[in-house]
Amino acid sequence: MYLDTILDYNQQFVGSNQHEPYKTSKLPNHKCVVLTCMDTRLVELLPAAMNIKNGDVKMIKNAGGMITSPYGSGVRSLLIAIHVLQAEEVLIIGHKDCGMQQLDPSFVMKQMKAKGITEEEIQSVTDDGIDVEEWLAGFETVEEAVTNSVDILRTHPLFPTAIPVHGLVIHPESGELSIVTRGYRQ
Repeated sequence: MYLDTILDYNQQFVGSNQHEPYKTSKLPNHKCVVLTCMDTRLVELLPAAMNIKNGDVKMIKNAGGMITSPYGSGVRSLLIAIHVLQAEEVLIIGHKDCGMQQLDPSFVMKQMKAKGITEEEIQSVTDDGIDVEEWLAGFETVEEAVTNSVDILRTHPLFPTAIPVHGLVIHPESGELSIVTRGYRQ
């Protein structure tokens, strides 16, 4: 059981004060918030490729590192980072070879059913006004997903126009970053 392994290690970690080097403020040192993908290849690679240390930025992760709704939890987190936690810049970072690229919603629903989710339970989500196929859909290209996420923020009524929103793509093998859109205004 992985949880027990984690808890055993954690007792040793805390008991030997290994947490000391990670102490920092809840405010980001670089006044930046990053929205990126939850891909396992990026856990250490992305911060290393960007020279980000503990405490430097606020980091938000989700499937695809994208904004699908202007009023979802990702945007709420970004707004809190800006309006409460003093972030002054936003980076939306997608990555090559993303599992959300061209993700087939019918495949996801098939996987759900294999794990015991019934057709009735899926229908209950539809009855709540959610288009399940659209909600589970991926994107065509990572650059398109990044651009769409940046555009949602830039046109959001609660998002300050003075805050730059940048869109980037990282290669999950090399760590190379490429700019999709630069958010600085002239």
